[in-house]
Amino acid sequence: MARKQIFGMVAAALVLTPMAALAGHGKAGLWNTSSTTNMALAMPPDVAAKMKAMGMAMPKAQTFTSQMCMSQAEVDSSAPPHIDQGATGCVTKVLSATASAMTAQMTCNGRMKGTGTMKISYRGAEHYEGSYDFKGSVEGNPTNMTTTFKGDWVKADCGSVKPYALRTQ
Repeated sequence: MARKQIFGMVAAALVLTPMAALAGHGKAGLWNTSSTTNMALAMPPDVAAKMKAMGMAMPKAQTFTSQMCMSQAEVDSSAPPHIDQGATGCVTKVLSATASAMTAQMTCNGRMKGTGTMKISYRGAEHYEGSYDFKGSVEGNPTNMTTTFKGDWVKADCGSVKPYALRTQ
């Protein structure tokens, strides 16, 4: 499987991590978010050697930045937004939540199989940061993935950025 496809699938599964981080916290409005994912795929030595011989780089950390608009309903919610279980095969469950932190577990039984733990801390209503660790496989390929993420509130007016349609599990 091509590295680009694997990263695409993983990114799709985690695209809601920044929003899940804000459920029940934060401020309505425009947010700048970023996440950096480092994924270690186990591959046979001969495949790694062929990739190297072809001049292909081994997977390395990928950083994604975006802006998102949080509606008041999302901020007021005590549950993370729904991650499409049909598309990802993943279910998210909040393990603990306080005014300053949240821990959740994601269990995946689709193209991604395994478990991950997300830890988020809040510094006031205008900043959050956290991490996500996943161990399992992606389409049968063993993988360990670590993602760090953060978000900063920008302003109340989202401009042309539309809020995500809130769906909870």
